[in-house]
Amino acid sequence: MPNLRTILVLTALLALLIAVPPFLGLGWQNALVNVLIASLFALAFNLLIGQAGLLSFGHAAYFGIGAFAALHLMLAVEDGLPFPTPLLPLAGAAAGLLVGLVAGYFATMRSGVYFALVTLAIAELFHSLAPRLEGLFGGESGVSSMRMPWLGFTFGSMLEVYYMTLAWAVICGLGLWAYTRTPFGRLTLALRDNEQRVRFLGYNAHASKVIIFAVSAMFTGVAGALQAISNETANYSLFGSIVSSQVVLQTFVGGATVFFGPVIGATAFALFSFLVSDLTRSWLLYQGLIFVLIMLYAPSGIGGVVHHHIRNRRQLDWARLAGPYLMALAGGLLIAAGVVFLVESASILFGEDYERLRHAAGDGLPVFELFGAEWSPVSVLTWIVPAALLLGGGAVLFRARREIDALWARKDRPEDTMAETAPLGGEA
Repeated sequence: MPNLRTILVLTALLALLIAVPPFLGLGWQNALVNVLIASLFALAFNLLIGQAGLLSFGHAAYFGIGAFAALHLMLAVEDGLPFPTPLLPLAGAAAGLLVGLVAGYFATMRSGVYFALVTLAIAELFHSLAPRLEGLFGGESGVSSMRMPWLGFTFGSMLEVYYMTLAWAVICGLGLWAYTRTPFGRLTLALRDNEQRVRFLGYNAHASKVIIFAVSAMFTGVAGALQAISNETANYSLFGSIVSSQVVLQTFVGGATVFFGPVIGATAFALFSFLVSDLTRSWLLYQGLIFVLIMLYAPSGIGGVVHHHIRNRRQLDWARLAGPYLMALAGGLLIAAGVVFLVESASILFGEDYERLRHAAGDGLPVFELFGAEWSPVSVLTWIVPAALLLGGGAVLFRARREIDALWARKDRPEDTMAETAPLGGEA
């Protein structure tokens, strides 16, 4: 059971999610809807990889199925079917569960990389067939519908859609958390840790994995339905590999070993794309770099790092750690500035606009504008700046890491701290 502090933190977060959106603009409200949908998608995906140890590369299949199921039900509601608009995601849940049972039966016949490849093949099958099955998926143009009023709610504003999405995200999140507390949730962890022992105890491992897969697909279908309700349209691109890869990145960056870790990753990436995609065309490259760095230096993800600090909070000397942590942050920002300078410079120098400038200048190398200043590609200063940022940031980060490692090692040796505070020649 979660402790009182966790309940209070989650309650405060929920209160903010309820109270703040009415004061935000339409763009931010839409961004928060995308955050909630991505968070639910990542939580559903993490039921497979984090709880059962099954890595799916094709979970976009059930996201897309849920979206199209909701849209077809919305079309039926437009034609007069008396179905409440807030319950439309149930269509996505039912479709995801049904397709997940069938696909999961075959996919879970294999494990490891073969399971991942089968899931990828299933998603690609949907991606290839969807443009040709116009009756189900609307061909290349997709399927569109409108949200219909219900009990005085028009669902014409993004704020109403936001609160409906929030309600479904909270309910499904609580359902997934409750699942982990059930005996079958414990069995799911056992399958991840030692499937052979589970078989030895008499459980049907294949049937169990099919159920786990179907439950994950069901909640994924809800996320897809919420996406369709928000956008009022969907096309076959929802089955694409980019959708599957995004949820993998979000889950691992957030931390698959912590229940709310995927929410952190989904929130970070959704807000990152909202804030940065309009500033640079290289934002996907930055996302990839973030993923690589976290996998190299924090493989447990952001949530795992936070959980590790919380678990050891009583043994850590926070007064001494504050300085090195701030130093590490400064070093990371310097390195990030150097990387951004190089990436944006390369994006300009190898872009079509700069190619036209070169031809206009007689195939020379004219100056380019970046961060409000002009830089010459042939000037040494242009390349000294990013080099200094990278080297300086690396030196600061290296020193900070040494101090952090020493302080973390000291927490396991309390006698060292006692010896430092004891009087000279006396006893602690």
